[in-house]
Amino acid sequence: MEGGLTENQLVSILHNNESVSWGVAGLIRSAGFSVWVFQSAEEFLSSGQMPRTACLVIDALLPGMGGLQLQSHLAAAGRHIPMVFIVALSNETARTDALKLGAVNVLEPLGKEALLKEIRRILKPPEMF
Repeated sequence: MEGGLTENQLVSILHNNESVSWGVAGLIRSAGFSVWVFQSAEEFLSSGQMPRTACLVIDALLPGMGGLQLQSHLAAAGRHIPMVFIVALSNETARTDALKLGAVNVLEPLGKEALLKEIRRILKPPEMF
């Protein structure tokens, strides 16, 4: 499969703006990755897709359980899914908090090439010696 993913892996997008979600999903699919879109952290947690998720692209300001809260929840449960936070406006506090909790990166504002580069880096298969 293109992009270094196996059949059981996917990129999950969590964003409360439907047009942003589907735009980001289209971009990621165009690069050859499998994508699933969620409107909230709660929807993601109850979906059954967590075991297949190899990378989360997540809005820091989700309604209900926010992105940082989801990150803490997953870490406490021993689930370490690489996350790339996307934010519409620069927020240094959210950026610092996300990185302290283990986020791979916080992209602000969202750049298409930067996002794809980060996903490819995260999902790159380990080099064989």
